[in-house]
Amino acid sequence: MDWTAPVTLTGEHVRLEPMTEAHILGLAEIGVGQSFWDFMLYGRMDSENDMRHWVMEILSRAEKGTDLPFAVIHLASGRVAGATRYLNMMPRDRGLEVGGTWYGTEFQRTPVNTECKYLLFTYAFETLKCIRLQLKTDLRNERSQKAIERIGAKKEGVLRNHMILPDGRYRDSVFYSILDSEWPEVKKKIAGMLDE
Repeated sequence: MDWTAPVTLTGEHVRLEPMTEAHILGLAEIGVGQSFWDFMLYGRMDSENDMRHWVMEILSRAEKGTDLPFAVIHLASGRVAGATRYLNMMPRDRGLEVGGTWYGTEFQRTPVNTECKYLLFTYAFETLKCIRLQLKTDLRNERSQKAIERIGAKKEGVLRNHMILPDGRYRDSVFYSILDSEWPEVKKKIAGMLDE
């Protein structure tokens, strides 16, 4: 199985489609000027040009085979809702990370993120046959930590001074994981959240 092969994942609320340059404008419309960039590794996105540079950087990672990026399309409106991706893909060790995830404010606290995780996790465990899926977030981002814990991921610990952000701050990262043996229970939990 080629882990880097582009794939489209579709649910009831969202479609995850391979990110391309064609998504830049839609991503800029919902992502420019948002405060959530303070928690991310890319720096502020204050213009369409910043978003273009970000997309091109992410696409270059895809070309190297380490990442598989998706644009999140909100099915009801047809609009770009955000972005997410597989990263740190390690086919030999059957592990990967889900991250680089962000959504426009109008799509936050909706079924969008929950269904994205459901689709990404299902594909990782059931098609790619992963044995470990990892997530991480900035220690300061308590909202993200609560969301990750709510879906059933296990907290593994904090890597102190893990990364240096574009503004020079040191970032402590909280790591979480889901193992293949835990996936059936996590799947049931996420499916239940989508039914609420």
